[in-house]
Amino acid sequence: MVRRTKADAEATRHSLLDAAEHLFQERGVSRTSLNDIAVAAGTTRGAIYWHFKDKADLFNAMMERVTLPLEETLAGIGKKASALDNPLQPLRDAIAHALHKAATDEQTRRVFEIATLQVEYNDEMHAVRARHLQGRNECVQQTAKVLRSAADHQGMTLAVPVQCAALGLHVMIDGLIQNWLLDTQAFDLRRCGRQLVDTYLSGLGFSQSGARAPRRPAPVRAAAVSGAALPEPAEHP
Repeated sequence: MVRRTKADAEATRHSLLDAAEHLFQERGVSRTSLNDIAVAAGTTRGAIYWHFKDKADLFNAMMERVTLPLEETLAGIGKKASALDNPLQPLRDAIAHALHKAATDEQTRRVFEIATLQVEYNDEMHAVRARHLQGRNECVQQTAKVLRSAADHQGMTLAVPVQCAALGLHVMIDGLIQNWLLDTQAFDLRRCGRQLVDTYLSGLGFSQSGARAPRRPAPVRAAAVSGAALPEPAEHP
C-alpha cells in the first residue's frame, strides 16, 4: 500500500472543495450529498470524513478559501487604523478589491452565489449560520474601528453611532453583491460600488480627501445693542 503524503492529502482536500463548489452551485446545498461530492472528486466518503466533520464543516472550509483573505485584509486595516493619516482610503481599497474579485474572479463569484442564493440555514447547516454571523460581526467591528479613527482624524462627530454607521456600510455592500448576483448584467458592480461607498461616507460627513475638516465659527445671531442689530460675521471659505 502506497503511503499518502501530506501533499497528497492536501490535494484531496482541495479536490473535495472544488467538487463541492460546483455541485452546490448546480444543485443547491441541501440537494447535494456528501456521497455526491466524493464521487465528483473521484474519492470516497471516508476521505470526506478524514478532512471534514460534516457538510457544514466542508461548506465553511469552501467559503473560507475565498472570504478569509478578505476578512484578514479588513482586520489588518482595523488594527492599524488609528496610526493612518487617511484611515478611509484603505477601507475604500478593501471594498473595491472585494467587488473587483466578485466581478472578475469566477471562483469568488461562484462561492458568493452559493452563500447568498443556494444555502438554507436548517439544522444541518447551523454551524454555517454561526460562521456567517461571526464573519459579519467581525467585519462590522473592524469597519467601526476605521470609521471611529477617521472621524477623530477629521475632527468630526458622526451623526449616528459608529456601530450603526459600520453596520449600514456592511449591509449596503452585502445587499449590492446579492442583487448583482441575481443579474450580473444589470449594473456595473465595481463602478456602482465605488459611487455608493463614496456617497455613503460623504453622507456621514467625511471629507473625500481625508483631510481634517476646517472648524467654522458658529454664526453669531443678531443682537440688539443700543437699539441696533449687529450684523452676522461673514463665513470664511
